[in-house]
Amino acid sequence: MTTTQTERPLAVLVGVQLPGVDDVEHAADLAELGRLVHTLGFEVIATVSQRRSALAAAAVLGEGKLKELAELTGGSGVVPSGAPERKNKARARRAAESGEGDEPDGELGDDADDADDDEDGGVAAPGAGGARQVARTATVVAVDHDISPSQARNLERATGAQVLDRAGVIIEIFHRHARSREAKLEVEIARLNYVAPRMREMGGGADRQRGGIGGKGAGESALELDRRKIRDRIAELKHELGAVQREQSTRRALRQGQRRVALVGYTNAGKSSLMRALTGSEVLVADKLFATLDTTVRALHPEVRPRILVSDTVGFIKKLPHDLVASFRSTLDEALEASLLLYVADASDPTFRDQLGVTRGVLSEIGASEVPSRLLLNKVDRLPEEERDALRLEFPEATLLSAKTPADVAALREAIISFFEESMVEAELLLPYAKQSLIGEIYENARVLSEEYDDAGGRLSVRAHPVALERLRSLLAR
Repeated sequence: MTTTQTERPLAVLVGVQLPGVDDVEHAADLAELGRLVHTLGFEVIATVSQRRSALAAAAVLGEGKLKELAELTGGSGVVPSGAPERKNKARARRAAESGEGDEPDGELGDDADDADDDEDGGVAAPGAGGARQVARTATVVAVDHDISPSQARNLERATGAQVLDRAGVIIEIFHRHARSREAKLEVEIARLNYVAPRMREMGGGADRQRGGIGGKGAGESALELDRRKIRDRIAELKHELGAVQREQSTRRALRQGQRRVALVGYTNAGKSSLMRALTGSEVLVADKLFATLDTTVRALHPEVRPRILVSDTVGFIKKLPHDLVASFRSTLDEALEASLLLYVADASDPTFRDQLGVTRGVLSEIGASEVPSRLLLNKVDRLPEEERDALRLEFPEATLLSAKTPADVAALREAIISFFEESMVEAELLLPYAKQSLIGEIYENARVLSEEYDDAGGRLSVRAHPVALERLRSLLAR
Protein backbone atom coordinates (compact mmCIF):
# COMPACT_ATOMS: atom_id res chain seq x y z
CA MET A 1 0.00 0.00 0.00
CA THR A 2 1.47 3.35 -1.03
CA THR A 3 1.20 6.57 0.91
CA THR A 4 0.54 10.00 -0.50
CA GLN A 5 2.27 11.75 2.37
CA THR A 6 5.64 13.31 1.61
CA GLU A 7 8.31 11.62 3.68
CA ARG A 8 10.45 13.86 5.83
CA PRO A 9 14.19 13.76 5.16
CA LEU A 10 16.05 11.85 7.85
CA ALA A 11 18.53 13.16 10.40
CA VAL A 12 20.85 11.70 13.03
CA LEU A 13 21.73 13.49 16.25
CA VAL A 14 25.29 13.48 17.56
CA GLY A 15 26.18 14.32 21.14
CA VAL A 16 29.31 14.07 23.25
CA GLN A 17 28.81 13.80 27.00
CA LEU A 18 31.62 15.90 28.43
CA PRO A 19 32.89 15.79 32.03
CA GLY A 20 30.57 17.62 34.41
CA VAL A 21 27.44 16.85 32.36
CA ASP A 22 25.25 14.21 34.00
CA ASP A 23 23.06 11.71 32.14
CA VAL A 24 19.81 13.65 32.71
CA GLU A 25 21.25 16.92 31.39
CA HIS A 26 22.86 15.17 28.42
CA ALA A 27 19.59 13.43 27.51
CA ALA A 28 17.67 16.71 27.85
CA ASP A 29 20.13 18.51 25.57
CA LEU A 30 19.79 15.83 22.90
CA ALA A 31 15.99 15.80 23.22
CA GLU A 32 15.97 19.58 22.72
CA LEU A 33 18.25 19.26 19.69
CA GLY A 34 15.83 16.66 18.33
CA ARG A 35 12.95 19.14 18.62
CA LEU A 36 15.02 21.81 16.91
CA VAL A 37 15.80 19.47 14.04
CA HIS A 38 12.14 18.42 13.86
CA THR A 39 11.19 22.11 13.62
CA LEU A 40 13.47 22.31 10.56
CA GLY A 41 11.40 19.57 8.93
CA PHE A 42 13.55 16.47 9.52
CA GLU A 43 12.71 13.15 11.12
CA VAL A 44 15.24 12.02 13.70
CA ILE A 45 15.93 8.31 13.27
CA ALA A 46 18.80 7.78 15.70
CA THR A 47 21.18 9.33 18.18
CA VAL A 48 24.88 8.59 18.33
CA SER A 49 26.33 9.55 21.70
CA GLN A 50 29.71 9.12 23.32
CA ARG A 51 31.40 9.99 26.60
CA ARG A 52 34.65 11.84 26.03
CA SER A 53 36.92 14.22 27.89
CA ALA A 54 36.67 16.61 24.89
CA LEU A 55 35.38 16.68 21.31
CA ALA A 56 37.68 14.79 18.95
CA ALA A 57 39.78 17.42 17.19
CA ALA A 58 39.28 15.92 13.75
CA ALA A 59 35.61 14.91 13.54
CA VAL A 60 33.96 15.29 17.00
CA LEU A 61 33.61 11.51 17.54
CA GLY A 62 36.19 8.78 17.89
CA GLU A 63 36.86 6.37 15.02
CA GLY A 64 34.51 3.63 16.22
CA LYS A 65 31.56 5.94 16.76
CA LEU A 66 32.30 7.71 13.50
CA LYS A 67 31.93 4.43 11.61
CA GLU A 68 28.71 3.69 13.49
CA LEU A 69 27.38 7.11 12.44
CA ALA A 70 28.42 6.50 8.83
CA GLU A 71 26.31 3.31 8.74
CA LEU A 72 23.26 5.52 9.24
CA THR A 73 24.23 7.97 6.50
CA GLY A 74 25.80 5.71 3.90
CA GLY A 75 29.26 7.22 4.31
CA SER A 76 32.67 5.59 4.59
CA GLY A 77 33.19 6.44 8.25
CA VAL A 78 36.75 7.45 7.51
CA VAL A 79 38.21 10.95 7.52
CA PRO A 80 40.26 11.22 4.30
CA SER A 81 44.01 11.62 4.64
CA GLY A 82 45.21 15.17 4.88
CA ALA A 83 42.55 16.10 7.42
CA PRO A 84 43.83 18.20 10.34
CA GLU A 85 44.29 15.48 12.92
CA ARG A 86 47.79 16.20 14.19
CA LYS A 87 46.92 16.26 17.89
CA ASN A 88 45.09 12.94 17.72
CA LYS A 89 47.88 11.30 15.68
CA ALA A 90 50.46 12.40 18.19
CA ARG A 91 48.35 11.04 21.04
CA ALA A 92 47.82 7.74 19.23
CA ARG A 93 51.57 7.45 18.57
CA ARG A 94 52.37 8.03 22.24
CA ALA A 95 49.77 5.42 23.24
CA ALA A 96 51.26 2.87 20.83
CA GLU A 97 54.78 3.49 22.11
CA SER A 98 53.65 3.08 25.72
CA GLY A 99 51.84 -0.17 24.94
CA GLU A 100 48.43 1.13 25.99
CA GLY A 101 45.16 -0.25 24.58
CA ASP A 102 44.36 0.29 20.91
CA GLU A 103 41.17 2.26 21.59
CA PRO A 104 41.08 4.75 18.71
CA ASP A 105 41.24 8.51 19.06
CA GLY A 106 40.91 8.57 22.83
CA GLU A 107 37.45 6.94 22.80
CA LEU A 108 35.90 5.88 26.07
CA GLY A 109 33.86 2.74 25.50
CA ASP A 110 32.38 2.85 22.00
CA ASP A 111 29.69 0.25 22.52
CA ALA A 112 28.86 1.11 26.10
CA ASP A 113 28.16 4.79 25.60
CA ASP A 114 25.23 4.80 23.19
CA ALA A 115 22.37 7.11 24.10
CA ASP A 116 18.98 5.48 23.52
CA ASP A 117 17.02 8.52 22.28
CA ASP A 118 14.08 8.08 19.93
CA GLU A 119 12.70 11.63 20.08
CA ASP A 120 10.62 11.50 16.92
CA GLY A 121 9.46 7.90 16.93
CA GLY A 122 12.10 6.68 14.48
CA VAL A 123 14.76 3.99 14.84
CA ALA A 124 16.44 3.94 18.24
CA ALA A 125 20.13 4.68 18.45
CA PRO A 126 21.81 1.50 17.25
CA GLY A 127 24.12 -0.71 19.22
CA ALA A 128 26.27 -3.31 17.55
CA GLY A 129 24.82 -3.96 14.10
CA GLY A 130 21.65 -1.99 14.82
CA ALA A 131 22.34 0.59 12.13
CA ARG A 132 21.88 -1.99 9.34
CA GLN A 133 18.15 -2.19 10.15
CA VAL A 134 17.54 1.34 8.85
CA ALA A 135 15.93 1.23 5.39
CA ARG A 136 16.61 4.86 4.45
CA THR A 137 19.83 6.68 5.10
CA ALA A 138 19.99 10.01 6.88
CA THR A 139 20.96 13.06 4.86
CA VAL A 140 21.67 15.39 7.79
CA VAL A 141 23.86 15.06 10.87
CA ALA A 142 23.03 17.49 13.69
CA VAL A 143 25.74 17.96 16.31
CA ASP A 144 24.76 19.19 19.77
CA HIS A 145 27.85 21.39 20.07
CA ASP A 146 29.43 24.34 18.34
CA ILE A 147 32.07 22.81 16.09
CA SER A 148 34.80 24.30 13.96
CA PRO A 149 34.57 24.52 10.15
CA SER A 150 37.25 21.82 9.80
CA GLN A 151 35.38 19.44 12.12
CA ALA A 152 32.19 19.97 10.09
CA ARG A 153 34.05 19.34 6.85
CA ASN A 154 35.64 16.14 8.16
CA LEU A 155 32.27 14.88 9.40
CA GLU A 156 30.75 15.54 5.98
CA ARG A 157 33.57 13.66 4.27
CA ALA A 158 33.20 10.69 6.62
CA THR A 159 29.38 10.52 6.53
CA GLY A 160 28.46 11.86 3.11
CA ALA A 161 25.72 13.91 4.80
CA GLN A 162 25.16 17.58 5.44
CA VAL A 163 26.44 18.57 8.89
CA LEU A 164 24.90 21.27 11.06
CA ASP A 165 26.10 22.18 14.52
CA ARG A 166 23.70 23.48 17.17
CA ALA A 167 24.33 27.12 16.26
CA GLY A 168 23.72 26.39 12.58
CA VAL A 169 20.41 24.64 13.34
CA ILE A 170 19.15 27.56 15.46
CA ILE A 171 20.22 30.17 12.91
CA GLU A 172 18.46 28.25 10.12
CA ILE A 173 15.24 28.09 12.18
CA PHE A 174 15.44 31.82 12.85
CA HIS A 175 16.08 32.44 9.15
CA ARG A 176 12.94 30.53 8.17
CA HIS A 177 10.64 31.94 10.86
CA ALA A 178 11.51 35.65 10.86
CA ARG A 179 8.59 37.75 9.64
CA SER A 180 9.15 41.42 10.46
CA ARG A 181 11.73 43.50 8.61
CA GLU A 182 13.74 43.99 11.80
CA ALA A 183 13.88 40.28 12.62
CA LYS A 184 14.84 39.38 9.03
CA LEU A 185 17.71 41.87 9.07
CA GLU A 186 18.96 40.69 12.46
CA VAL A 187 18.86 37.04 11.44
CA GLU A 188 20.57 37.69 8.11
CA ILE A 189 23.46 39.46 9.85
CA ALA A 190 23.86 36.52 12.25
CA ARG A 191 23.68 34.03 9.36
CA LEU A 192 26.36 35.81 7.33
CA ASN A 193 28.62 36.05 10.39
CA TYR A 194 28.18 32.29 10.81
CA VAL A 195 28.81 31.49 7.13
CA ALA A 196 31.87 33.71 6.55
CA PRO A 197 34.48 31.70 8.49
CA ARG A 198 33.12 28.44 7.02
CA MET A 199 33.45 29.44 3.39
CA ARG A 200 36.86 27.78 2.95
CA GLU A 201 35.40 24.55 4.20
CA MET A 202 32.43 24.72 1.85
CA GLY A 203 34.60 24.59 -1.26
CA GLY A 204 35.09 28.12 -2.48
CA GLY A 205 36.50 26.93 -5.78
CA ALA A 206 39.74 27.80 -7.55
CA ASP A 207 41.30 31.19 -7.08
CA ARG A 208 40.36 33.79 -9.63
CA GLN A 209 42.91 36.56 -9.86
CA ARG A 210 41.55 40.06 -10.36
CA GLY A 211 44.19 42.52 -11.37
CA GLY A 212 44.17 46.23 -10.75
CA ILE A 213 43.78 48.87 -13.47
CA GLY A 214 44.21 47.20 -16.85
CA GLY A 215 43.88 43.76 -15.32
CA LYS A 216 47.57 43.42 -14.44
CA GLY A 217 49.15 42.39 -11.20
CA ALA A 218 48.04 40.18 -8.36
CA GLY A 219 44.42 40.40 -7.28
CA GLU A 220 41.97 38.77 -4.88
CA SER A 221 41.42 35.07 -4.59
CA ALA A 222 37.87 33.80 -4.98
CA LEU A 223 37.65 33.26 -1.23
CA GLU A 224 38.93 36.74 -0.40
CA LEU A 225 36.49 38.30 -2.85
CA ASP A 226 33.52 36.36 -1.48
CA ARG A 227 34.41 37.25 2.10
CA ARG A 228 34.73 40.92 1.18
CA LYS A 229 31.29 40.75 -0.41
CA ILE A 230 29.92 39.30 2.82
CA ARG A 231 31.56 42.07 4.90
CA ASP A 232 30.07 44.69 2.57
CA ARG A 233 26.66 43.04 2.77
CA ILE A 234 26.81 42.92 6.59
CA ALA A 235 27.69 46.64 6.69
CA GLU A 236 24.75 47.38 4.38
CA LEU A 237 22.37 45.31 6.52
CA LYS A 238 23.56 46.99 9.72
CA HIS A 239 22.94 50.42 8.19
CA GLU A 240 19.42 49.37 7.19
CA LEU A 241 18.83 47.79 10.60
CA GLY A 242 19.89 51.02 12.31
CA ALA A 243 17.16 52.91 10.45
CA VAL A 244 14.54 50.30 11.38
CA GLN A 245 15.62 50.35 15.03
CA ARG A 246 15.43 54.14 15.18
CA GLU A 247 11.86 53.88 13.95
CA GLN A 248 11.14 51.24 16.58
CA SER A 249 12.70 53.44 19.27
CA THR A 250 10.37 56.25 18.23
CA ARG A 251 7.38 53.95 18.61
CA ARG A 252 8.58 52.83 22.03
CA ALA A 253 9.07 56.45 23.05
CA LEU A 254 5.45 57.17 22.13
CA ARG A 255 4.45 54.36 24.51
CA GLN A 256 6.62 55.77 27.28
CA GLY A 257 4.64 56.07 30.46
CA GLN A 258 2.12 53.47 29.39
CA ARG A 259 1.66 50.35 31.47
CA ARG A 260 3.56 47.53 29.80
CA VAL A 261 3.88 43.84 30.55
CA ALA A 262 6.43 41.61 28.77
CA LEU A 263 6.08 37.83 28.57
CA VAL A 264 9.55 36.28 28.69
CA GLY A 265 10.72 32.71 28.93
CA TYR A 266 12.18 29.67 27.26
CA THR A 267 11.04 28.79 23.77
CA ASN A 268 7.80 26.78 23.67
CA ALA A 269 6.96 27.63 27.30
CA GLY A 270 3.50 28.85 26.24
CA LYS A 271 4.07 32.62 25.99
CA SER A 272 2.10 33.01 22.76
CA SER A 273 -0.81 30.99 24.16
CA LEU A 274 -0.91 33.30 27.18
CA MET A 275 -0.63 36.32 24.89
CA ARG A 276 -3.65 35.16 22.91
CA ALA A 277 -5.65 34.40 26.07
CA LEU A 278 -4.85 37.76 27.73
CA THR A 279 -5.34 39.99 24.70
CA GLY A 280 -7.73 38.12 22.42
CA SER A 281 -5.27 38.60 19.54
CA GLU A 282 -4.69 36.09 16.78
CA VAL A 283 -0.98 35.56 17.44
CA LEU A 284 0.64 32.39 16.14
CA VAL A 285 0.42 29.48 18.57
CA ALA A 286 2.32 26.32 17.62
CA ASP A 287 3.85 23.43 19.53
CA LYS A 288 7.34 23.95 18.13
CA LEU A 289 10.50 25.79 19.06
CA PHE A 290 10.82 29.44 18.03
CA ALA A 291 7.33 29.75 16.60
CA THR A 292 7.53 33.43 17.61
CA LEU A 293 10.53 35.56 16.60
CA ASP A 294 8.92 38.99 16.32
CA THR A 295 7.82 41.06 19.28
CA THR A 296 4.04 41.50 19.27
CA VAL A 297 2.37 44.23 21.35
CA ARG A 298 -1.36 44.13 22.11
CA ALA A 299 -3.67 45.69 24.72
CA LEU A 300 -4.98 43.65 27.63
CA HIS A 301 -8.53 42.51 26.84
CA PRO A 302 -11.13 43.41 27.97
CA GLU A 303 -9.48 46.81 27.97
CA VAL A 304 -8.91 48.82 31.11
CA ARG A 305 -8.22 52.55 31.48
CA PRO A 306 -5.45 53.46 31.23
CA ARG A 307 -4.57 50.67 28.84
CA ILE A 308 -2.16 47.88 29.76
CA LEU A 309 0.02 46.72 26.87
CA VAL A 310 1.23 43.11 26.71
CA SER A 311 4.23 42.10 24.57
CA ASP A 312 5.23 38.60 23.51
CA THR A 313 9.00 38.31 23.04
CA VAL A 314 11.33 35.84 21.34
CA GLY A 315 11.99 32.71 23.38
CA PHE A 316 15.34 31.79 24.87
CA ILE A 317 17.29 28.58 24.52
CA LYS A 318 20.48 27.07 25.93
CA LYS A 319 23.65 27.73 23.94
CA LEU A 320 21.99 30.50 21.93
CA PRO A 321 24.54 31.64 19.32
CA HIS A 322 26.31 34.80 20.49
CA ASP A 323 25.51 36.66 17.26
CA LEU A 324 21.80 36.04 17.78
CA VAL A 325 21.92 37.30 21.37
CA ALA A 326 23.60 40.48 20.10
CA SER A 327 21.26 40.77 17.13
CA PHE A 328 18.09 40.38 19.19
CA ARG A 329 19.17 42.87 21.84
CA SER A 330 16.83 45.45 20.30
CA THR A 331 13.99 42.93 20.35
CA LEU A 332 14.67 42.30 24.02
CA ASP A 333 14.47 46.05 24.69
CA GLU A 334 10.74 45.43 25.07
CA ALA A 335 11.61 43.47 28.21
CA LEU A 336 14.06 46.10 29.42
CA GLU A 337 11.49 48.90 29.07
CA ALA A 338 8.54 46.96 30.50
CA SER A 339 6.95 47.84 33.83
CA LEU A 340 6.43 44.17 34.68
CA LEU A 341 8.09 40.98 33.45
CA LEU A 342 6.14 37.74 33.51
CA TYR A 343 8.57 34.81 33.50
CA VAL A 344 6.72 31.96 31.80
CA ALA A 345 8.00 28.42 32.43
CA ASP A 346 6.64 25.07 31.22
CA ALA A 347 6.08 23.32 34.55
CA SER A 348 5.48 20.00 32.78
CA ASP A 349 9.07 20.00 31.48
CA PRO A 350 11.42 18.31 33.99
CA THR A 351 14.21 20.71 32.97
CA PHE A 352 12.22 23.93 33.43
CA ARG A 353 14.41 25.03 36.34
CA ASP A 354 17.47 25.09 34.08
CA GLN A 355 15.42 26.82 31.39
CA LEU A 356 14.38 29.46 33.89
CA GLY A 357 18.05 29.98 34.74
CA VAL A 358 18.87 30.52 31.05
CA THR A 359 16.09 33.12 30.73
CA ARG A 360 17.18 35.00 33.82
CA GLY A 361 20.81 34.89 32.70
CA VAL A 362 20.12 36.45 29.29
CA LEU A 363 17.85 39.14 30.75
CA SER A 364 20.50 39.92 33.34
CA GLU A 365 22.98 40.46 30.49
CA ILE A 366 20.83 43.24 29.04
CA GLY A 367 20.16 44.82 32.44
CA ALA A 368 16.54 43.71 32.79
CA SER A 369 17.04 41.89 36.10
CA GLU A 370 15.97 45.01 38.01
CA VAL A 371 12.54 45.14 36.36
CA PRO A 372 9.74 43.92 38.68
CA SER A 373 8.77 40.36 37.80
CA ARG A 374 6.40 37.51 38.54
CA LEU A 375 6.91 33.78 37.92
CA LEU A 376 4.23 31.89 36.00
CA LEU A 377 4.38 28.09 36.01
CA ASN A 378 2.38 27.26 32.90
CA LYS A 379 0.89 23.98 31.60
CA VAL A 380 0.07 22.66 35.08
CA ASP A 381 -2.97 20.95 33.55
CA ARG A 382 -0.50 18.29 32.43
CA LEU A 383 0.59 17.56 36.02
CA PRO A 384 -1.07 15.43 38.72
CA GLU A 385 -2.23 17.26 41.85
CA GLU A 386 0.62 15.95 44.03
CA GLU A 387 3.19 17.49 41.66
CA ARG A 388 1.32 20.80 41.72
CA ASP A 389 1.42 20.76 45.53
CA ALA A 390 5.16 20.13 45.43
CA LEU A 391 5.63 23.10 43.08
CA ARG A 392 3.62 25.35 45.40
CA LEU A 393 5.98 24.43 48.23
CA GLU A 394 9.09 24.91 46.11
CA PHE A 395 7.92 28.16 44.47
CA PRO A 396 5.54 29.84 46.95
CA GLU A 397 5.75 33.14 45.07
CA ALA A 398 4.79 31.60 41.71
CA THR A 399 1.42 31.52 39.99
CA LEU A 400 0.41 28.05 38.78
CA LEU A 401 -1.86 28.16 35.75
CA SER A 402 -2.75 26.84 32.33
CA ALA A 403 -3.23 29.17 29.38
CA LYS A 404 -6.05 26.84 28.29
CA THR A 405 -8.06 27.38 31.50
CA PRO A 406 -10.22 30.55 31.34
CA ALA A 407 -10.40 30.86 35.15
CA ASP A 408 -6.59 30.83 35.39
CA VAL A 409 -6.27 33.47 32.69
CA ALA A 410 -8.90 35.67 34.36
CA ALA A 411 -7.05 35.42 37.69
CA LEU A 412 -3.78 36.39 35.98
CA ARG A 413 -5.48 39.36 34.34
CA GLU A 414 -6.71 40.59 37.74
CA ALA A 415 -3.23 40.10 39.22
CA ILE A 416 -1.72 42.24 36.43
CA ILE A 417 -4.29 44.99 37.00
CA SER A 418 -3.68 44.88 40.76
CA PHE A 419 0.08 45.25 40.24
CA PHE A 420 -0.41 48.49 38.34
CA GLU A 421 -3.09 49.75 40.70
CA GLU A 422 -0.60 49.60 43.57
CA SER A 423 1.79 51.96 41.79
CA MET A 424 -0.83 54.51 40.68
CA VAL A 425 -1.24 57.84 42.46
CA GLU A 426 -4.04 60.41 42.51
CA ALA A 427 -3.49 63.97 41.30
CA GLU A 428 -5.31 66.98 39.84
CA LEU A 429 -4.66 68.27 36.33
CA LEU A 430 -5.64 71.72 35.01
CA LEU A 431 -6.69 71.54 31.36
CA PRO A 432 -6.90 75.02 29.80
CA TYR A 433 -9.54 75.53 27.12
CA ALA A 434 -6.72 76.23 24.64
CA LYS A 435 -5.42 72.68 25.14
CA GLN A 436 -8.66 70.73 24.97
CA SER A 437 -7.07 68.63 22.24
CA LEU A 438 -5.15 66.84 25.00
CA ILE A 439 -8.28 65.42 26.63
CA GLY A 440 -7.90 62.19 24.64
CA GLU A 441 -4.27 61.86 25.75
CA ILE A 442 -5.35 62.22 29.39
CA TYR A 443 -8.04 59.56 29.08
CA GLU A 444 -5.55 57.29 27.30
CA ASN A 445 -2.90 57.48 30.02
CA ALA A 446 -4.90 58.05 33.21
CA ARG A 447 -8.16 57.11 34.84
CA VAL A 448 -10.32 60.22 35.18
CA LEU A 449 -12.15 60.14 38.51
CA SER A 450 -14.01 63.45 38.14
CA GLU A 451 -14.18 66.60 35.96
CA GLU A 452 -15.09 70.18 36.86
CA TYR A 453 -14.99 73.26 34.62
CA ASP A 454 -14.59 76.94 35.51
CA ASP A 455 -13.35 80.06 33.76
CA ALA A 456 -9.73 78.76 33.61
CA GLY A 457 -10.62 75.39 32.07
CA GLY A 458 -11.20 71.88 33.31
CA ARG A 459 -10.00 70.49 36.60
CA LEU A 460 -9.59 66.77 36.33
CA SER A 461 -9.05 64.46 39.26
CA VAL A 462 -7.07 61.54 37.89
CA ARG A 463 -5.33 58.35 38.95
CA ALA A 464 -2.22 57.43 36.97
CA HIS A 465 1.26 55.94 37.09
CA PRO A 466 3.85 58.54 38.23
CA VAL A 467 5.75 58.39 34.90
CA ALA A 468 2.56 58.87 32.89
CA LEU A 469 1.46 61.68 35.21
CA GLU A 470 4.77 63.49 34.75
CA ARG A 471 4.45 63.18 30.98
CA LEU A 472 0.91 64.59 31.00
CA ARG A 473 2.00 67.53 33.14
CA SER A 474 4.85 68.32 30.74
CA LEU A 475 2.41 68.29 27.79
CA LEU A 476 0.02 70.66 29.62
CA ALA A 477 2.86 73.01 30.58
CA ARG A 478 4.06 73.60 26.98
